[in-house]
Amino acid sequence: MKKYHKIPKKVTAPKPKAPGLHPRNAHQGRYDLDALSLALPELLSFIVKTDFGDTSIDFFNPDAVKTLNKAILFKDYNIKYWDIPKGYLCPPIPGRADYIHFLADILNELPEKDTLIHPNFKCLDIGTGANLIYPIIGHTAYKWKFIATDIDENALNNANEILQKNVELSEEIELKLQENKNAFFKGIVNKDDFFEASVCNPPFHSSQEEASAGTLRKLKNLKAEVVHEDALNFGGQNNELIYEGGELKFIQDMAKESTKFKRNVLWFSSLVSKSAHIHILQRFLSELGVAEQKTIEMGQGNKNSRFIAWTFFTKSERIKQLESKRAK
Repeated sequence: MKKYHKIPKKVTAPKPKAPGLHPRNAHQGRYDLDALSLALPELLSFIVKTDFGDTSIDFFNPDAVKTLNKAILFKDYNIKYWDIPKGYLCPPIPGRADYIHFLADILNELPEKDTLIHPNFKCLDIGTGANLIYPIIGHTAYKWKFIATDIDENALNNANEILQKNVELSEEIELKLQENKNAFFKGIVNKDDFFEASVCNPPFHSSQEEASAGTLRKLKNLKAEVVHEDALNFGGQNNELIYEGGELKFIQDMAKESTKFKRNVLWFSSLVSKSAHIHILQRFLSELGVAEQKTIEMGQGNKNSRFIAWTFFTKSERIKQLESKRAK
């Protein structure tokens, strides 16, 4: 009898599981709208019933999103006052918190006696915007001190109002205007300054047309219907969203300038919105002669994000720096 060989079934490799929120991130799971409303009763007016019978807010309403952010800051970060001017970027707090928590892991290189809370650590926020999110999260979670910079004086005026109405922050966070729109560290970092880390949320787009098209595409995908330009309500000033050459050029320019401040910052870092940019940036950093670099993948719900970090210090040099800071 003729033998027949079974044709093996086609095996499809499982899709890699998207990383979840960092274990120390306070924003796991769905938003607790009841608890958030207790922290900020004005959120109640933005809560709606979904088609599935759940409660949510209208994420296409900028006032609803801003009020949700405000409630989160009141409830989870002990903030007494927070607001941003109309049209300014309103960042998603869970994703911004992930960046800070994963960065804390990178800095956690000391031996077994190490602790994640470092009141003597100092961080530089490049382009803090009007919202001041990274300094708020970084100081609340890890007691880090911050210098927060921006090229937009109006944004810094708003950030200053947040600080003045939250006294515990005003003593730990310093604001600096970057007067040179083509610089990142120059004019901000002095010769004897030392920062354990720098953070940055770079402009994503290279032009207004690209920014508008990207936002329209995002809204259409979410709503599965035609969205017109008057629905572009996520906020963001031109300097927050647009840089000639886009995100890739922005990060490359920042990395290039970082070589002149290689002994002033232990770990430089930046969010990277497009995964296709990662390999290009990794090669670029290698050509700059960094001692080490890390790419951290993050996941918030259905959205994946990432940041890249680089240092000009060897591991032994980093530990020596961290030990000296801890001893103070």
